[in-house]
Amino acid sequence: MVEVELSKIIIDEKKQEQMIVLKEKSGSRALPIIIGTNEALAIRMHLGGFTPPRPLTHDLLKAVIKDLEAEVEKIIINKILNGTFYALLILRSKDGRIIEVDARPSDSIALAVRTKSPIYVEEEVLNHAAVSY
Repeated sequence: MVEVELSKIIIDEKKQEQMIVLKEKSGSRALPIIIGTNEALAIRMHLGGFTPPRPLTHDLLKAVIKDLEAEVEKIIINKILNGTFYALLILRSKDGRIIEVDARPSDSIALAVRTKSPIYVEEEVLNHAAVSY
């Protein structure tokens, strides 16, 4: 696995397409992933310091995880099939149990920025879909 960080959020109003770009922390590869409008806005609003009057879905999920006395240990973008990326939320319970939850990368990243959790990409995914940065 390779640790990455969120490098860019690109919102193209002409194409009505949103993209996040994850960059290797110790390398020159970048992984562009097209995401939904809601997820792009949720990530952008949080990074911009905007606090909505009511919790957004990702804020709700963060609160639920905390109230269950667990934490987001990391997220892993673990595969790509037919151009679709897949991810896992890796949670650690209070008693140390590891829980893997299937998730979309966009939701996982929105949660990771809220919890300051590390983001990883499987080497095989980077080899298949990364671009030089």
